[in-house]
Amino acid sequence: MAEQGVLQEERTLSETPSEEEELVAGLRAGSDAHATRFVRANAGWMRAVAFRLVRDDGLADDCVQEALIKALRNIGKFEGRSKLTTWLHRITVNEALMKLRNRKRLQEDLIDPLLPDFDENACRIEAPWTKRSTAEEILSQAEQREVVLSKIRDLPESYRIVLMLRDIEELDTAEVAEALGISEGNVKVRLHRARAALKKLLEPLLRGDAL
Repeated sequence: MAEQGVLQEERTLSETPSEEEELVAGLRAGSDAHATRFVRANAGWMRAVAFRLVRDDGLADDCVQEALIKALRNIGKFEGRSKLTTWLHRITVNEALMKLRNRKRLQEDLIDPLLPDFDENACRIEAPWTKRSTAEEILSQAEQREVVLSKIRDLPESYRIVLMLRDIEELDTAEVAEALGISEGNVKVRLHRARAALKKLLEPLLRGDAL
């Protein structure tokens, strides 16, 4: 989706590759100074990721705390095949999904009422478009960007999570399937339906109308 690049949180450290190696070495050595630097550099974006998924301040804070603890305890397992932030992002997402599973929020809610309508000729029924706005134009304004995020939150939970993981957190289909314990085919179906529902919810904005 066009909005994924705009909504994606920045997850890059200021360190160069050599500085990241020095940071990892310090963490492995148990340096308190390096641990403080690590937490300060990452806690903010980690909380944004966690909150997008769990939608609860307390749970998001818990996710960040537990993800940081897990990362520090397992820094010896970090092999450097990806950026440190990429590894940390995966831990954060997994912690958030664990919280959701514990709260049993991934039930199969119906999405059909949110999907587009079609006539007897299989043509989509929609209102006339007087002014077509691009996704970039919509997301260039903070207020409209918040509308997009609110509409994503309106999706049934099991579809919202798949959309968030694929289009916002940028996991691939196999990674989402593994994280949620479902088949890749199921991921693709949910993602297709979630995108269709979101497009319908956003059509007043895309037409230039008020929501």
